[in-house]
Amino acid sequence: MRNNKKVLPILENISVIDASSDGQAVGRMDDVVVFIKDAVPGDVVDVQVTRKKNKFREGKAIKIHSYSEKRTAPVCSHFGVCGGCKWQSMDYQWQLFYKQKQVSDALTRIAKIDLPEIQKIIPSEKVYHYRNKLEFTFSNKKWLTLEQVNDKSIAFGDGSDEITRNALGFHIPGMFDKILDIDTCYLQEEPSNAIRNEIRTFALANQFTFFDLREQIGFLRNIIIRSTSSGEWMLIVVFHYEDMSLIEKLLNHLSEKFPQITSLQYVINSKKNDTISDLDIKVFKGNDSIYENMEGLKFKIGPKSFYQTNSEQAYQLYKVTREFAGISPSDVVYDLYTGTGTIANFVAHQAKKVVGVEYVPAAIDDAKINSQLNNITNTSFYAGDMKDVLNNDFVNENGKPDIIITDPPRAGMHDDVTNKILEIEPRKIVYVSCNPATQARDLQLLDAKYKVTKVQPVDMFPQTHHVENVVLLELR
Repeated sequence: MRNNKKVLPILENISVIDASSDGQAVGRMDDVVVFIKDAVPGDVVDVQVTRKKNKFREGKAIKIHSYSEKRTAPVCSHFGVCGGCKWQSMDYQWQLFYKQKQVSDALTRIAKIDLPEIQKIIPSEKVYHYRNKLEFTFSNKKWLTLEQVNDKSIAFGDGSDEITRNALGFHIPGMFDKILDIDTCYLQEEPSNAIRNEIRTFALANQFTFFDLREQIGFLRNIIIRSTSSGEWMLIVVFHYEDMSLIEKLLNHLSEKFPQITSLQYVINSKKNDTISDLDIKVFKGNDSIYENMEGLKFKIGPKSFYQTNSEQAYQLYKVTREFAGISPSDVVYDLYTGTGTIANFVAHQAKKVVGVEYVPAAIDDAKINSQLNNITNTSFYAGDMKDVLNNDFVNENGKPDIIITDPPRAGMHDDVTNKILEIEPRKIVYVSCNPATQARDLQLLDAKYKVTKVQPVDMFPQTHHVENVVLLELR
């Protein structure tokens, strides 16, 4: 049969001139933009095109003719294969430069509104080992690199004709059932790597079966490792089915090996997806939660709780939010998309009243607990879809807000929410965003009545292209 698949070209000597908002490098061939993987601004590369459109090309750098001065040596042996930390080959100061540029480009090109000078991005003190939560997946479909495939001592078991494919690590981008076996990850401090590697070693030695996502068979599914700045550790092990003799064997071993684990929990997940938010999580040993501290406030983190994954930078982000809000003792504050009420509780001592709204009921339960933990009595929390909750009856019941703090998901705010805010007319809006593009879209709508007076980017995720941005809007 004739193969009609078109062979895509190689573009030679492409100068990389920028970095895109999705983490790819950007070059140009005549009038066509080229998005390039595995390159850094300043490189000159040959690009194997993988996708061709009228106005752009996508491809992968296959040869580097000239290395950029912005480059640095990646510390991780998994760099380039693992889907995370795409900017690890770029010096951190240049990462900050392009994140600042991403915010500036989004607000000027998308929002197209009058802007103040954008303040210099707040860097993260830690550029590695900054995450307080990581999730790893078991699989019998380990991803093999070309070197491993060619090296039979790695690719094959002892004298076996069958490839050894058990792995515990991260999903390969674009391949839902292939897992990259992780040796050392530099995102979370120890004993994160030690715990993960010990689980793998013990499971292999005791012939525990690793999960097959396609066939839905196997015993071990996932692990979640969480930590706090006060030194507490939580480990959740997800099993496909209940076999208490095997579960106790593994968890007793981990409890003895790692006394640092203050909350050891497990869950049985027999569903076809990996989410555990709707499942019963059981405490095997220790506490049901761990606790984070921030300015004397205590925040309870359970196995299903949301908490910013960079604790130290979360504090910087919340301080900027509080400063921008400029809350006085007579102010009513709405905290939209409140999550577990972290911001709401963080600013409550300055306000007359803080009202938090969040879609996830379990998060609202956590928010209420966090208020109780800290003896905060001037907060109230509501669960529901923001566009449905935020209506006239809600405002009449809770009082018109003087200040609205909003921290929506990456998709930004629903038009109904934006329109309702314009109708309510709070004195100030503090808009916290993890996606400057959707934030810019919403700012353009709010520009009808509000002027942007402050902009402060914050780097929450070093080695990645992601950036948080805080904007203050004041009623005209």
